[in-house]
Amino acid sequence: MDILIWLAPLSVLLGLIGLAAFLWTFHAGQYEDPKGAAARILDDHLDAGPTRSRTAPPEGGAARP
Repeated sequence: MDILIWLAPLSVLLGLIGLAAFLWTFHAGQYEDPKGAAARILDDHLDAGPTRSRTAPPEGGAARP
């Protein structure tokens, strides 16, 4: 039963740390646009990489039959 003297305050402390972490992320704006990242990853218009077709022949020659 002596362990409860340590575990009860420890659980309250861990709960407060979790609450502080949540409030910090909320204040930092992490939850402002929850669907935006999901839409941006699927949108091809915003891709900044090189646009190259998958069926294009390699750079060095013609496509093999």
